Amino acid sequence: MIFKNPLNYINHFFFYIVKKIRELYLNSNIYNNKISTTNNNNLEYRPSPSLLDCLIKYDKKKIKIENYSLNSFWNNKNLKEKDYTNLHSFFWLFSLDLKSSKKETQYIILNWIENNDKYNPKSWEIDIISKRIISWISNSKLTYEEGDLNYKEKFNKIIQKQVNHIINEIEKSEWADDKMIGCAAIILTGLSYRDRADYLNFGLNLLKKIIKFSFDSNYFPKSRNIRQLNFYLKYFVLIREWLKESQSQTPEYIDETIYYLGQAYAFVWQNNKKDILFNGNQESNNAELDSYLLRLGYKFKNQNNEVGGYTILNNKKISLVMDVGSSPDKKFSSNYQSGALSFEIISNGKKLICNSGYFQDYKHRLNELSKSTAVHSTLILNDRSSCKFVKSSKIGSKVLYGLKIIKKNIVFQKNYWKINAAHDGYLKEYGTIHDREIEFYPEQLKFIGHDRIISKNEFKNRNFEIRFHLEPNVKIMKTQDNKSILIELNGEGWKFICDEHQINIDNGLYFGKKNSFINNQNIFISGMTQNEIQTIKWELTKL
Repeated sequence: MIFKNPLNYINHFFFYIVKKIRELYLNSNIYNNKISTTNNNNLEYRPSPSLLDCLIKYDKKKIKIENYSLNSFWNNKNLKEKDYTNLHSFFWLFSLDLKSSKKETQYIILNWIENNDKYNPKSWEIDIISKRIISWISNSKLTYEEGDLNYKEKFNKIIQKQVNHIINEIEKSEWADDKMIGCAAIILTGLSYRDRADYLNFGLNLLKKIIKFSFDSNYFPKSRNIRQLNFYLKYFVLIREWLKESQSQTPEYIDETIYYLGQAYAFVWQNNKKDILFNGNQESNNAELDSYLLRLGYKFKNQNNEVGGYTILNNKKISLVMDVGSSPDKKFSSNYQSGALSFEIISNGKKLICNSGYFQDYKHRLNELSKSTAVHSTLILNDRSSCKFVKSSKIGSKVLYGLKIIKKNIVFQKNYWKINAAHDGYLKEYGTIHDREIEFYPEQLKFIGHDRIISKNEFKNRNFEIRFHLEPNVKIMKTQDNKSILIELNGEGWKFICDEHQINIDNGLYFGKKNSFINNQNIFISGMTQNEIQTIKWELTKL
Protein backbone atom coordinates (compact mmCIF):
# COMPACT_ATOMS: atom_id res chain seq x y z
CA MET A 1 0.00 0.00 0.00
CA ILE A 2 2.92 2.35 0.68
CA PHE A 3 4.01 2.15 -2.95
CA LYS A 4 0.54 2.38 -4.47
CA ASN A 5 0.42 6.15 -5.01
CA PRO A 6 4.04 6.45 -6.29
CA LEU A 7 3.40 3.60 -8.75
CA ASN A 8 0.22 5.26 -9.98
CA TYR A 9 2.12 8.50 -10.41
CA ILE A 10 4.85 6.75 -12.42
CA ASN A 11 2.25 5.03 -14.62
CA HIS A 12 0.40 8.28 -15.31
CA PHE A 13 3.67 10.04 -16.04
CA PHE A 14 4.76 7.26 -18.41
CA PHE A 15 1.47 7.34 -20.36
CA TYR A 16 1.62 11.13 -20.49
CA ILE A 17 5.11 11.03 -22.01
CA VAL A 18 4.07 8.35 -24.55
CA LYS A 19 1.02 10.42 -25.49
CA LYS A 20 3.10 13.57 -26.02
CA ILE A 21 5.68 11.72 -28.13
CA ARG A 22 2.88 10.31 -30.27
CA GLU A 23 1.33 13.77 -30.72
CA LEU A 24 4.70 15.10 -31.89
CA TYR A 25 5.02 12.21 -34.34
CA LEU A 26 1.53 12.69 -35.83
CA ASN A 27 2.24 16.39 -36.37
CA SER A 28 5.68 15.76 -37.90
CA ASN A 29 6.76 15.83 -41.55
CA ILE A 30 7.78 12.17 -41.18
CA TYR A 31 4.18 11.14 -40.52
CA ASN A 32 2.84 13.52 -43.16
CA ASN A 33 5.11 11.92 -45.78
CA LYS A 34 4.06 8.45 -44.64
CA ILE A 35 0.34 9.02 -45.24
CA SER A 36 0.89 11.08 -48.41
CA THR A 37 1.69 8.01 -50.52
CA THR A 38 -1.19 7.92 -53.02
CA ASN A 39 -2.01 6.63 -56.51
CA ASN A 40 -2.85 8.78 -59.50
CA ASN A 41 -6.29 7.37 -60.13
CA ASN A 42 -9.77 8.80 -60.58
CA LEU A 43 -13.08 8.37 -58.80
CA GLU A 44 -14.93 5.63 -60.69
CA TYR A 45 -17.77 4.27 -58.56
CA ARG A 46 -20.01 7.11 -57.42
CA PRO A 47 -22.64 5.89 -54.94
CA SER A 48 -26.23 7.09 -54.80
CA PRO A 49 -26.62 9.67 -51.99
CA SER A 50 -30.03 8.16 -51.16
CA LEU A 51 -28.26 5.09 -49.74
CA LEU A 52 -27.38 7.23 -46.73
CA ASP A 53 -30.96 8.31 -46.01
CA CYS A 54 -31.06 6.26 -42.80
CA LEU A 55 -27.84 7.82 -41.46
CA ILE A 56 -27.97 11.49 -42.29
CA LYS A 57 -30.04 13.85 -40.19
CA TYR A 58 -30.14 16.53 -42.85
CA ASP A 59 -32.62 19.29 -43.57
CA LYS A 60 -35.34 17.97 -45.87
CA LYS A 61 -35.72 21.48 -47.30
CA LYS A 62 -32.91 21.78 -49.82
CA ILE A 63 -30.69 24.87 -49.82
CA LYS A 64 -28.27 26.32 -52.34
CA ILE A 65 -24.54 26.70 -51.83
CA GLU A 66 -24.90 30.27 -53.02
CA ASN A 67 -26.61 31.06 -49.70
CA TYR A 68 -23.30 30.60 -47.89
CA SER A 69 -20.62 33.26 -47.58
CA LEU A 70 -17.79 31.47 -49.29
CA ASN A 71 -15.03 33.82 -48.19
CA SER A 72 -15.77 33.34 -44.49
CA PHE A 73 -16.71 29.67 -44.60
CA TRP A 74 -13.72 28.39 -42.57
CA ASN A 75 -12.91 31.61 -40.70
CA ASN A 76 -15.24 31.26 -37.73
CA LYS A 77 -12.93 30.49 -34.80
CA ASN A 78 -15.66 30.47 -32.14
CA LEU A 79 -17.69 27.46 -33.24
CA LYS A 80 -19.07 25.16 -30.58
CA GLU A 81 -17.73 21.61 -30.66
CA LYS A 82 -20.92 20.19 -32.21
CA ASP A 83 -21.03 22.90 -34.91
CA TYR A 84 -17.34 22.40 -35.67
CA THR A 85 -17.88 18.65 -36.06
CA ASN A 86 -20.89 19.16 -38.34
CA LEU A 87 -19.05 21.68 -40.48
CA HIS A 88 -15.88 19.61 -40.96
CA SER A 89 -17.71 16.31 -41.48
CA PHE A 90 -19.40 17.86 -44.56
CA PHE A 91 -22.66 16.03 -43.90
CA TRP A 92 -24.34 19.36 -44.68
CA LEU A 93 -23.62 18.55 -48.34
CA PHE A 94 -26.63 16.23 -48.25
CA SER A 95 -28.84 19.27 -47.66
CA LEU A 96 -27.67 21.05 -50.81
CA ASP A 97 -29.89 21.33 -53.84
CA LEU A 98 -28.32 19.48 -56.78
CA LYS A 99 -28.85 22.68 -58.77
CA SER A 100 -26.30 24.35 -56.52
CA SER A 101 -23.14 25.53 -58.18
CA LYS A 102 -20.57 22.75 -58.57
CA LYS A 103 -17.90 25.41 -58.94
CA GLU A 104 -18.66 27.04 -55.61
CA THR A 105 -19.02 23.71 -53.79
CA GLN A 106 -15.65 22.61 -55.10
CA TYR A 107 -14.18 25.98 -54.17
CA ILE A 108 -15.12 25.36 -50.52
CA ILE A 109 -13.59 21.85 -50.61
CA LEU A 110 -10.41 23.15 -52.25
CA ASN A 111 -10.20 25.85 -49.60
CA TRP A 112 -10.57 23.17 -46.90
CA ILE A 113 -7.76 21.11 -48.49
CA GLU A 114 -5.44 24.10 -48.55
CA ASN A 115 -6.04 24.79 -44.86
CA ASN A 116 -6.21 21.17 -43.60
CA ASP A 117 -3.84 19.24 -45.84
CA LYS A 118 -1.80 18.04 -42.85
CA TYR A 119 -2.97 16.08 -39.84
CA ASN A 120 -4.89 18.18 -37.36
CA PRO A 121 -6.06 16.52 -34.11
CA LYS A 122 -9.37 18.37 -34.30
CA SER A 123 -10.48 18.08 -37.93
CA TRP A 124 -8.77 14.69 -38.46
CA GLU A 125 -10.54 12.74 -35.72
CA ILE A 126 -11.61 9.27 -36.93
CA ASP A 127 -15.32 10.09 -36.70
CA ILE A 128 -15.07 13.44 -38.53
CA ILE A 129 -12.63 12.29 -41.20
CA SER A 130 -14.67 9.16 -42.00
CA LYS A 131 -17.90 11.11 -42.40
CA ARG A 132 -16.09 13.65 -44.56
CA ILE A 133 -14.84 10.96 -46.95
CA ILE A 134 -18.28 9.34 -47.16
CA SER A 135 -19.93 12.71 -47.76
CA TRP A 136 -17.44 13.88 -50.44
CA ILE A 137 -17.67 10.63 -52.41
CA SER A 138 -21.45 10.23 -52.01
CA ASN A 139 -22.08 13.78 -53.23
CA SER A 140 -19.78 13.47 -56.24
CA LYS A 141 -22.29 15.23 -58.53
CA LEU A 142 -21.41 18.42 -56.65
CA THR A 143 -17.98 17.64 -55.24
CA TYR A 144 -16.30 16.01 -58.25
CA GLU A 145 -18.13 16.24 -61.56
CA GLU A 146 -16.96 18.97 -63.98
CA GLY A 147 -13.96 19.74 -61.79
CA ASP A 148 -10.75 20.64 -63.63
CA LEU A 149 -7.78 18.27 -63.65
CA ASN A 150 -5.91 20.18 -60.94
CA TYR A 151 -8.90 20.07 -58.58
CA LYS A 152 -9.58 16.38 -59.20
CA GLU A 153 -5.94 15.50 -58.57
CA LYS A 154 -6.00 17.31 -55.20
CA PHE A 155 -9.38 15.77 -54.34
CA ASN A 156 -8.21 12.21 -55.13
CA LYS A 157 -4.98 12.66 -53.17
CA ILE A 158 -6.59 14.09 -50.04
CA ILE A 159 -9.20 11.31 -50.01
CA GLN A 160 -6.47 8.67 -50.08
CA LYS A 161 -4.30 10.55 -47.61
CA GLN A 162 -7.16 10.66 -45.10
CA VAL A 163 -7.85 6.94 -45.61
CA ASN A 164 -4.16 6.21 -44.99
CA HIS A 165 -4.48 8.06 -41.70
CA ILE A 166 -7.62 6.11 -40.72
CA ILE A 167 -5.88 2.81 -41.48
CA ASN A 168 -2.93 3.89 -39.37
CA GLU A 169 -5.03 5.00 -36.37
CA ILE A 170 -8.33 3.14 -36.38
CA GLU A 171 -7.36 0.23 -34.14
CA LYS A 172 -6.18 2.69 -31.48
CA SER A 173 -9.63 4.28 -31.21
CA GLU A 174 -11.60 3.47 -28.04
CA TRP A 175 -14.93 4.18 -29.71
CA ALA A 176 -16.54 1.11 -31.31
CA ASP A 177 -18.80 3.38 -33.39
CA ASP A 178 -15.77 5.21 -34.79
CA LYS A 179 -14.29 1.90 -35.90
CA MET A 180 -17.49 1.06 -37.78
CA ILE A 181 -17.74 4.45 -39.50
CA GLY A 182 -14.02 4.36 -40.35
CA CYS A 183 -14.38 0.86 -41.75
CA ALA A 184 -17.26 2.04 -43.98
CA ALA A 185 -15.16 4.98 -45.26
CA ILE A 186 -12.26 2.67 -46.13
CA ILE A 187 -14.53 0.20 -47.96
CA LEU A 188 -16.27 2.98 -49.91
CA THR A 189 -12.91 4.43 -50.99
CA GLY A 190 -11.74 0.98 -52.09
CA LEU A 191 -14.90 0.58 -54.20
CA SER A 192 -14.74 4.09 -55.65
CA TYR A 193 -11.06 3.94 -56.65
CA ARG A 194 -10.80 0.64 -58.48
CA ASP A 195 -7.01 0.59 -58.30
CA ARG A 196 -7.14 0.68 -54.49
CA ALA A 197 -8.11 -2.94 -53.90
CA ASP A 198 -5.81 -2.77 -50.87
CA TYR A 199 -8.29 -0.38 -49.24
CA LEU A 200 -11.23 -2.67 -49.99
CA ASN A 201 -9.42 -5.74 -48.65
CA PHE A 202 -8.31 -3.90 -45.52
CA GLY A 203 -11.83 -2.62 -44.92
CA LEU A 204 -13.46 -6.03 -45.35
CA ASN A 205 -10.90 -7.68 -43.06
CA LEU A 206 -11.49 -4.94 -40.48
CA LEU A 207 -15.22 -5.64 -40.74
CA LYS A 208 -14.56 -9.28 -39.82
CA LYS A 209 -12.61 -8.12 -36.77
CA ILE A 210 -15.43 -5.78 -35.73
CA ILE A 211 -17.92 -8.67 -35.94
CA LYS A 212 -15.68 -10.95 -33.90
CA PHE A 213 -14.83 -8.30 -31.33
CA SER A 214 -18.16 -6.47 -30.91
CA PHE A 215 -20.84 -9.17 -31.31
CA ASP A 216 -21.77 -12.16 -29.18
CA SER A 217 -22.35 -15.64 -30.61
CA ASN A 218 -25.87 -14.59 -31.70
CA TYR A 219 -24.60 -11.40 -33.39
CA PHE A 220 -26.08 -9.10 -30.73
CA PRO A 221 -23.73 -6.27 -29.65
CA LYS A 222 -21.75 -7.28 -26.58
CA SER A 223 -22.56 -3.85 -25.13
CA ARG A 224 -26.24 -4.94 -25.01
CA ASN A 225 -26.94 -1.40 -26.23
CA ILE A 226 -30.06 -1.22 -28.42
CA ARG A 227 -29.02 2.09 -30.03
CA GLN A 228 -25.78 0.43 -31.05
CA LEU A 229 -27.72 -2.52 -32.49
CA ASN A 230 -29.59 -0.09 -34.78
CA PHE A 231 -26.34 1.71 -35.62
CA TYR A 232 -24.63 -1.51 -36.71
CA LEU A 233 -27.65 -2.61 -38.75
CA LYS A 234 -27.65 0.70 -40.65
CA TYR A 235 -23.95 0.51 -41.50
CA PHE A 236 -23.94 -3.16 -42.49
CA VAL A 237 -26.91 -2.55 -44.79
CA LEU A 238 -25.19 0.54 -46.23
CA ILE A 239 -21.97 -1.38 -46.96
CA ARG A 240 -23.94 -4.22 -48.57
CA GLU A 241 -25.82 -1.75 -50.79
CA TRP A 242 -22.55 -0.10 -51.85
CA LEU A 243 -21.16 -3.49 -52.79
CA LYS A 244 -24.31 -4.34 -54.78
CA GLU A 245 -24.49 -0.99 -56.57
CA SER A 246 -20.80 -1.11 -57.52
CA GLN A 247 -21.33 -4.68 -58.81
CA SER A 248 -18.86 -6.09 -56.31
CA GLN A 249 -19.22 -9.44 -54.59
CA THR A 250 -20.85 -9.37 -51.14
CA PRO A 251 -19.12 -11.69 -48.63
CA GLU A 252 -21.41 -14.20 -46.96
CA TYR A 253 -20.51 -12.98 -43.47
CA ILE A 254 -22.07 -9.58 -44.27
CA ASP A 255 -25.35 -11.21 -45.34
CA GLU A 256 -25.29 -13.42 -42.24
CA THR A 257 -24.63 -10.48 -39.90
CA ILE A 258 -27.46 -8.43 -41.43
CA TYR A 259 -29.82 -11.38 -41.02
CA TYR A 260 -29.15 -11.68 -37.28
CA LEU A 261 -29.02 -7.93 -36.65
CA GLY A 262 -32.32 -7.63 -38.50
CA GLN A 263 -33.89 -10.35 -36.38
CA ALA A 264 -32.78 -8.55 -33.22
CA TYR A 265 -34.13 -5.25 -34.60
CA ALA A 266 -37.50 -6.89 -35.28
CA PHE A 267 -37.48 -8.26 -31.73
CA VAL A 268 -36.75 -5.00 -29.88
CA TRP A 269 -38.62 -2.58 -32.15
CA GLN A 270 -40.73 -3.87 -35.01
CA ASN A 271 -42.78 -6.30 -32.90
CA ASN A 272 -44.02 -3.43 -30.67
CA LYS A 273 -43.11 -0.18 -32.45
CA LYS A 274 -42.10 1.14 -29.04
CA ASP A 275 -38.61 1.95 -27.76
CA ILE A 276 -37.65 -0.03 -24.68
CA LEU A 277 -35.50 2.11 -22.39
CA PHE A 278 -32.75 -0.25 -21.26
CA ASN A 279 -28.95 0.18 -21.33
CA GLY A 280 -28.40 3.43 -23.19
CA ASN A 281 -31.55 3.41 -25.28
CA GLN A 282 -33.71 6.48 -25.90
CA GLU A 283 -36.85 7.39 -27.77
CA SER A 284 -36.04 7.30 -31.49
CA ASN A 285 -37.60 7.73 -34.88
CA ASN A 286 -37.25 4.20 -36.15
CA ALA A 287 -40.14 4.73 -38.57
CA GLU A 288 -37.58 6.27 -40.96
CA LEU A 289 -35.33 3.23 -40.62
CA ASP A 290 -38.34 0.96 -41.21
CA SER A 291 -39.15 2.81 -44.45
CA TYR A 292 -35.50 2.72 -45.54
CA LEU A 293 -35.23 -1.04 -44.99
CA LEU A 294 -38.54 -1.68 -46.77
CA ARG A 295 -37.47 0.44 -49.74
CA LEU A 296 -34.32 -1.65 -50.12
CA GLY A 297 -36.20 -4.93 -49.74
CA TYR A 298 -35.18 -5.91 -46.19
CA LYS A 299 -37.89 -7.66 -44.18
CA PHE A 300 -37.16 -9.14 -40.77
CA LYS A 301 -39.23 -11.34 -38.48
CA ASN A 302 -38.57 -12.71 -35.01
CA GLN A 303 -41.02 -14.65 -32.88
CA ASN A 304 -38.53 -15.56 -30.13
CA ASN A 305 -39.15 -14.52 -26.52
CA GLU A 306 -35.54 -13.67 -25.68
CA VAL A 307 -32.70 -11.95 -27.56
CA GLY A 308 -29.56 -10.24 -26.27
CA GLY A 309 -30.50 -10.67 -22.61
CA TYR A 310 -33.97 -9.12 -23.05
CA THR A 311 -37.25 -10.98 -22.73
CA ILE A 312 -40.40 -9.71 -24.44
CA LEU A 313 -43.76 -11.43 -23.98
CA ASN A 314 -46.72 -9.90 -25.76
CA ASN A 315 -50.18 -10.28 -27.20
CA LYS A 316 -52.28 -7.79 -29.14
CA LYS A 317 -52.81 -5.54 -26.10
CA ILE A 318 -50.03 -6.10 -23.55
CA SER A 319 -46.24 -6.37 -23.68
CA LEU A 320 -44.04 -7.34 -20.74
CA VAL A 321 -40.34 -6.59 -21.23
CA MET A 322 -37.53 -7.43 -18.79
CA ASP A 323 -33.74 -7.14 -18.72
CA VAL A 324 -32.60 -10.68 -17.87
CA GLY A 325 -29.01 -10.30 -19.11
CA SER A 326 -25.68 -10.05 -17.32
CA SER A 327 -23.76 -6.78 -17.41
CA PRO A 328 -21.32 -6.46 -20.34
CA ASP A 329 -17.56 -6.69 -19.97
CA LYS A 330 -15.89 -3.46 -18.89
CA LYS A 331 -14.64 -2.60 -22.40
CA PHE A 332 -18.21 -2.68 -23.77
CA SER A 333 -19.91 -0.96 -20.84
CA SER A 334 -19.52 2.80 -21.45
CA ASN A 335 -23.28 3.15 -22.13
CA TYR A 336 -24.50 0.42 -19.80
CA GLN A 337 -27.11 1.23 -17.14
CA SER A 338 -27.25 -0.90 -14.01
CA GLY A 339 -30.87 -1.96 -14.34
CA ALA A 340 -30.73 -5.73 -14.03
CA LEU A 341 -34.23 -7.27 -13.75
CA SER A 342 -35.84 -3.91 -14.54
CA PHE A 343 -39.01 -4.16 -16.58
CA GLU A 344 -41.47 -2.23 -18.72
CA ILE A 345 -45.16 -2.82 -19.43
CA ILE A 346 -46.82 -1.56 -22.59
CA SER A 347 -50.62 -1.43 -22.65
CA ASN A 348 -52.37 -0.71 -25.97
CA GLY A 349 -49.27 1.02 -27.34
CA LYS A 350 -48.67 3.19 -24.23
CA LYS A 351 -46.08 2.68 -21.49
CA LEU A 352 -47.70 1.76 -18.18
CA ILE A 353 -44.40 1.06 -16.37
CA CYS A 354 -41.13 2.23 -17.90
CA ASN A 355 -37.50 2.99 -17.16
CA SER A 356 -36.31 6.60 -17.14
CA GLY A 357 -34.02 6.43 -20.18
CA TYR A 358 -30.45 7.59 -20.65
CA PHE A 359 -28.66 10.96 -20.75
CA GLN A 360 -26.17 10.33 -23.54
CA ASP A 361 -23.69 13.23 -23.12
CA TYR A 362 -21.00 11.56 -20.99
CA LYS A 363 -19.49 14.95 -20.09
CA HIS A 364 -22.69 15.96 -18.29
CA ARG A 365 -23.31 15.00 -14.65
CA LEU A 366 -26.74 13.62 -15.61
CA ASN A 367 -24.99 10.87 -17.57
CA GLU A 368 -23.77 9.35 -14.30
CA LEU A 369 -27.17 9.76 -12.68
CA SER A 370 -28.96 8.05 -15.57
CA LYS A 371 -26.73 4.98 -15.15
CA SER A 372 -27.93 4.33 -11.62
CA THR A 373 -30.37 1.64 -10.57
CA ALA A 374 -32.65 4.38 -9.23
CA VAL A 375 -33.79 5.34 -12.77
CA HIS A 376 -34.93 1.78 -13.46
CA SER A 377 -38.00 -0.12 -12.37
CA THR A 378 -36.13 -2.55 -10.18
CA LEU A 379 -34.68 -3.02 -6.68
CA ILE A 380 -32.06 -0.86 -4.94
CA LEU A 381 -30.29 -2.23 -1.88
CA ASN A 382 -28.66 0.00 0.76
CA ASP A 383 -28.90 2.98 -1.64
CA ARG A 384 -26.40 1.26 -3.91
CA SER A 385 -26.52 0.35 -7.57
CA SER A 386 -26.35 -3.29 -8.61
CA CYS A 387 -23.05 -2.47 -10.41
CA LYS A 388 -20.09 -0.27 -9.58
CA PHE A 389 -18.65 2.12 -12.16
CA VAL A 390 -15.25 3.68 -12.64
CA LYS A 391 -14.85 7.02 -14.37
CA SER A 392 -13.09 7.31 -17.71
CA SER A 393 -12.15 10.73 -19.06
CA LYS A 394 -12.60 9.78 -22.72
CA ILE A 395 -15.76 7.76 -23.14
CA GLY A 396 -17.69 8.01 -19.90
CA SER A 397 -17.70 5.68 -16.90
CA LYS A 398 -17.39 1.92 -17.30
CA VAL A 399 -18.45 -1.04 -15.19
CA LEU A 400 -15.84 -1.84 -12.55
CA TYR A 401 -17.77 -4.63 -10.82
CA GLY A 402 -20.55 -6.18 -12.87
CA LEU A 403 -23.19 -8.82 -12.26
CA LYS A 404 -24.23 -12.20 -13.58
CA ILE A 405 -27.69 -13.62 -14.12
CA ILE A 406 -27.64 -16.81 -12.06
CA LYS A 407 -31.18 -18.02 -12.66
CA LYS A 408 -33.75 -17.63 -15.44
CA ASN A 409 -37.11 -19.19 -16.21
CA ILE A 410 -39.62 -17.97 -18.81
CA VAL A 411 -43.16 -19.28 -19.28
CA PHE A 412 -45.35 -17.97 -22.11
CA GLN A 413 -48.77 -19.52 -22.45
CA LYS A 414 -52.05 -18.09 -23.70
CA ASN A 415 -53.49 -17.55 -20.21
CA TYR A 416 -50.33 -17.35 -18.12
CA TRP A 417 -46.99 -15.58 -18.45
CA LYS A 418 -44.04 -15.67 -16.08
CA ILE A 419 -40.53 -14.24 -16.06
CA ASN A 420 -38.32 -15.32 -13.17
CA ALA A 421 -34.64 -14.37 -12.90
CA ALA A 422 -31.99 -13.58 -10.29
CA HIS A 423 -28.67 -11.71 -10.29
CA ASP A 424 -25.61 -11.58 -8.02
CA GLY A 425 -24.91 -7.82 -8.19
CA TYR A 426 -25.28 -7.48 -4.40
CA LEU A 427 -23.60 -10.75 -3.48
CA LYS A 428 -19.99 -9.64 -3.09
CA GLU A 429 -20.69 -6.61 -0.89
CA TYR A 430 -23.83 -7.67 0.96
CA GLY A 431 -23.96 -11.45 0.53
CA THR A 432 -27.39 -11.03 -1.07
CA ILE A 433 -29.20 -12.23 -4.21
CA HIS A 434 -32.04 -10.34 -5.90
CA ASP A 435 -34.64 -12.72 -7.30
CA ARG A 436 -37.57 -11.27 -9.24
CA GLU A 437 -40.65 -13.06 -10.49
CA ILE A 438 -43.40 -11.33 -12.50
CA GLU A 439 -46.55 -13.24 -13.42
CA PHE A 440 -49.27 -12.01 -15.75
CA TYR A 441 -52.82 -13.33 -16.08
CA PRO A 442 -54.13 -12.10 -19.47
CA GLU A 443 -57.79 -12.87 -18.78
CA GLN A 444 -57.77 -10.85 -15.55
CA LEU A 445 -55.28 -8.24 -16.83
CA LYS A 446 -53.36 -8.65 -13.58
CA PHE A 447 -49.61 -8.59 -12.87
CA ILE A 448 -48.29 -10.16 -9.65
CA GLY A 449 -44.68 -9.49 -8.69
CA HIS A 450 -42.46 -11.12 -6.09
CA ASP A 451 -39.12 -9.49 -5.33
CA ARG A 452 -37.02 -11.69 -3.07
CA ILE A 453 -33.92 -10.46 -1.24
CA ILE A 454 -32.09 -13.68 -0.36
CA SER A 455 -29.22 -13.66 2.15
CA LYS A 456 -26.49 -16.14 1.27
CA ASN A 457 -24.14 -15.17 4.11
CA GLU A 458 -24.78 -13.94 7.64
CA PHE A 459 -28.11 -12.10 7.69
CA LYS A 460 -28.13 -8.34 8.36
CA ASN A 461 -30.92 -5.78 8.17
CA ARG A 462 -30.65 -3.65 5.06
CA ASN A 463 -32.84 -0.96 3.61
CA PHE A 464 -34.37 -1.50 0.19
CA GLU A 465 -36.39 0.41 -2.38
CA ILE A 466 -38.27 -0.90 -5.42
CA ARG A 467 -39.21 1.74 -7.97
CA PHE A 468 -41.82 1.68 -10.74
CA HIS A 469 -41.23 4.58 -13.11
CA LEU A 470 -43.94 6.29 -15.14
CA GLU A 471 -43.76 8.42 -18.28
CA PRO A 472 -44.20 12.18 -17.73
CA ASN A 473 -47.77 12.27 -19.08
CA VAL A 474 -49.10 9.50 -16.80
CA LYS A 475 -51.30 10.59 -13.89
CA ILE A 476 -51.18 8.84 -10.49
CA MET A 477 -52.92 9.30 -7.16
CA LYS A 478 -52.58 7.66 -3.76
CA THR A 479 -55.83 6.43 -2.20
CA GLN A 480 -57.00 7.74 1.18
CA ASP A 481 -56.23 4.48 2.96
CA ASN A 482 -52.57 4.76 1.77
CA LYS A 483 -52.68 1.12 0.66
CA SER A 484 -52.95 1.54 -3.11
CA ILE A 485 -52.09 3.88 -5.96
CA LEU A 486 -54.31 4.59 -8.95
CA ILE A 487 -52.79 5.09 -12.40
CA GLU A 488 -54.52 6.79 -15.32
CA LEU A 489 -53.02 5.89 -18.67
CA ASN A 490 -54.62 7.30 -21.81
CA GLY A 491 -58.13 6.57 -20.58
CA GLU A 492 -57.21 3.28 -18.88
CA GLY A 493 -57.33 2.82 -15.12
CA TRP A 494 -54.85 0.60 -13.23
CA LYS A 495 -54.43 -0.09 -9.52
CA PHE A 496 -51.11 -0.76 -7.79
CA ILE A 497 -51.08 -2.40 -4.36
CA CYS A 498 -48.51 -3.72 -1.90
CA ASP A 499 -50.21 -4.75 1.33
CA GLU A 500 -47.24 -5.60 3.53
CA HIS A 501 -44.93 -2.66 2.83
CA GLN A 502 -45.09 1.11 2.65
CA ILE A 503 -45.80 2.56 -0.79
CA ASN A 504 -45.31 6.19 -1.83
CA ILE A 505 -45.07 8.46 -4.85
CA ASP A 506 -41.75 10.16 -5.60
CA ASN A 507 -40.60 12.73 -8.16
CA GLY A 508 -37.85 11.91 -10.63
CA LEU A 509 -36.33 12.78 -14.00
CA TYR A 510 -37.14 11.21 -17.36
CA PHE A 511 -34.27 11.01 -19.89
CA GLY A 512 -36.14 9.30 -22.71
CA LYS A 513 -35.49 12.06 -25.24
CA LYS A 514 -31.87 12.53 -26.33
CA ASN A 515 -29.78 14.70 -23.99
CA SER A 516 -32.81 16.26 -22.31
CA PHE A 517 -34.83 15.66 -19.18
CA ILE A 518 -38.32 16.28 -17.88
CA ASN A 519 -39.96 15.69 -14.51
CA ASN A 520 -41.74 12.39 -13.99
CA GLN A 521 -43.06 10.36 -11.09
CA ASN A 522 -42.48 6.89 -9.75
CA ILE A 523 -44.13 4.56 -7.29
CA PHE A 524 -41.73 3.17 -4.73
CA ILE A 525 -41.87 0.51 -2.06
CA SER A 526 -39.43 0.92 0.82
CA GLY A 527 -38.53 -0.99 3.94
CA MET A 528 -35.92 -3.03 5.85
CA THR A 529 -35.08 -6.67 5.36
CA GLN A 530 -36.35 -8.71 8.31
CA ASN A 531 -35.65 -12.29 7.23
CA GLU A 532 -33.04 -14.33 5.40
CA ILE A 533 -35.50 -14.50 2.53
CA GLN A 534 -37.38 -11.21 2.39
CA THR A 535 -40.27 -11.33 -0.09
CA ILE A 536 -41.95 -8.16 -1.32
CA LYS A 537 -45.21 -8.90 -3.13
CA TRP A 538 -46.95 -6.31 -5.30
CA GLU A 539 -49.86 -6.34 -7.75
CA LEU A 540 -50.88 -4.24 -10.73
CA THR A 541 -54.42 -4.76 -12.00
CA LYS A 542 -56.51 -3.08 -14.68
CA LEU A 543 -59.73 -1.57 -13.33
